[in-house]
This record gives sequence, C-alpha cells and structure tokens, in this order.
Amino acid sequence: MKIYLNDIPLHSEKCKSKSNNSKNMTKADIVSEIARSTGIEKATVLRTVEAFMDSVKGSLAKNQNVYLRGFGSFIVKGRAQKTARNISKNTTIVIPAHNIPAFKPVKSFVSEVKAKVK
Repeated sequence: MKIYLNDIPLHSEKCKSKSNNSKNMTKADIVSEIARSTGIEKATVLRTVEAFMDSVKGSLAKNQNVYLRGFGSFIVKGRAQKTARNISKNTTIVIPAHNIPAFKPVKSFVSEVKAKVK
C-alpha cells in the first residue's frame, strides 16, 4: 500500500516504518508525530520538514553553520589532505582536503540522552 501526499510517497511496501519494532525514527515518523501533536495535516508538515532540511543542506553547502539554540549546531568540518593505501592494487593514493557536514548537540541534549541510557 502506498500513501501519497502531494505526489510524494511517505510509505511504501518496500520502505515500511520500523519505528514500532526498532529504535530508529524515519522522516515519515517525524512527520506523523508532528502532525499528530500539532493537529496540522501531514502534507503541510512534510513540506515544512523538507524545507527545513533543504535550508540546512543549502547553508552547509555554502560553508555556513546552522545554530539552533537549545538543540545543537549543524557545522561544516574540514578534513585535511591525507595519503591512504589501495590494498587491492597495492598503491598509495592521495585523498584531497574536503569538508564534511556534522552535528554538534548542546550539552543539555547530550545529558538528556545519556540519562535515558542509564
């Protein structure tokens, strides 16, 4: 069974939400949770979540960090050039310097997650 909101599939037979059985949460689960808790329809929530993700990705692509007070920061980390080995060909390769996206949660967020584990 497929459910479509504005021609965007949320669930399909191949990609069923596993949140009932596992500890992972998908974008569809987030959309459903926000829609349930706020009373806003899923299509609107989906567009909002996707706009948020596009905004964060766009900012990081422009090498701009995103700071969300009380939650954390999406930051761009630089990786230096390094040499590595291609063991299948027994050669040395150079991995060029590059940037990667990263997330750094605020201390209260980390403390809350650590408290849940104990």
